[in-house]
Amino acid sequence: MSPLTQIHIPLGNISEVSLSSSSPTTNVSTANVESSCSPVDVLVATTSTETPSTTAPKQTASTKVTISTETQTPYALMTQSNDPAPQVKVTPKRYPCNICNKDYSNYSNLRSHKKSHSGEKPFECKYCDKRFLHPHHLREHIRRHTGEKPFACSLCNKRFTIRGEVTMHMRSHTGEKPYACTFCDKKCSTHSDLKVHIRTHTGEKPFDCTICGKKFASAYILNAHHKTHTGEKPYNCNICGKRFAQSSQLTVHFRTHTGEKPYDCKHCNQRFTRNTELTIHMREHTGKVPYSCSICNRGFVYQSHYQAHMVKHSGEKPYKCVTCDKKFTTASYLQEHTRKHTGQKLFSCMHCDKTFTRAAFLQKHIRKHTGEKPYPCGICNKRFSSSNYLSTHMKKHAATQPPVMNNSNNMQNAIMQ
Repeated sequence: MSPLTQIHIPLGNISEVSLSSSSPTTNVSTANVESSCSPVDVLVATTSTETPSTTAPKQTASTKVTISTETQTPYALMTQSNDPAPQVKVTPKRYPCNICNKDYSNYSNLRSHKKSHSGEKPFECKYCDKRFLHPHHLREHIRRHTGEKPFACSLCNKRFTIRGEVTMHMRSHTGEKPYACTFCDKKCSTHSDLKVHIRTHTGEKPFDCTICGKKFASAYILNAHHKTHTGEKPYNCNICGKRFAQSSQLTVHFRTHTGEKPYDCKHCNQRFTRNTELTIHMREHTGKVPYSCSICNRGFVYQSHYQAHMVKHSGEKPYKCVTCDKKFTTASYLQEHTRKHTGQKLFSCMHCDKTFTRAAFLQKHIRKHTGEKPYPCGICNKRFSSSNYLSTHMKKHAATQPPVMNNSNNMQNAIMQ
């Protein structure tokens, strides 16, 4: 007996199926099969053409034929003995949220997601009363209390409490800023920084101070502002005892003692303690003056100088010295003035034992040791260690001839303003 062979044939307009092989041809009629029927299995027996022997039984070949009513283009005639069955794609089950229609691949993720709608936060910190939706968020938070920092930067060995912080920190080394502003050419290293920056264009300030009602563009700035009401400064410098409201402020301040300058300019190799200082310095090379007074059209490189200038138009001096009642336009000017009364000198030179009341004074002093002269004259190319020296020098040219100012000079004027 020959093995059964199953052949899948669409019904369509076929009225007869012919099976050809070395065995005799067998005809299968489909005339009586309606197109609406399910696939039909037809068992056909064929008689061998070989003359049977007198001692052996008559051999027959049986073929099982499947006639399908499918109208789409079928697979070619296939037999189990030669070709594999076609692959069937199985769509995995999804679990949709009945509130926001977001779907998940498993039910446990859906159940966790639903807690974000209900406000449920089952995981509580044992050090404070803060609660979290997910246990891994609690673990990351607890490291803030314990000081554990298991993730290290492979370039500078700085350590972090969260793995994602390492990724963002690496961009400070590579300079990568993958998030671009659609309003201007500014790029940001994180998506959250971009969102905050865009609010400077839209004017959106969604975070309100519950004490004074002042609005802010980010929760981080609001948190820093709130500490001005409470007076809280939990971060303490172990060298000079100065306290700060934010850990980032302490980190930057500490570099004034160590002399660390991790950010370097690719054009002139000048180094800086903060990335924002490098960004501002780059404007000296590009000639960009981004802040302009709408009243007198005066341009400024630094936003703080622009803000202080705008206060001059209004005459407002909201910062008052408690010792002599002198008033100032900015808090930084008041802090510098207060040190004159206290005699406090927080900034020490790493090359000698001289100390200063301002970081800017220390930077000028250090240039005497290094010989650095970053301020060039645009007329005679003579270089100076401070913008004040350059300004005095330019007056010598002005007394003899009208100076031909270039972008560098315009930039220096903007810096001195």
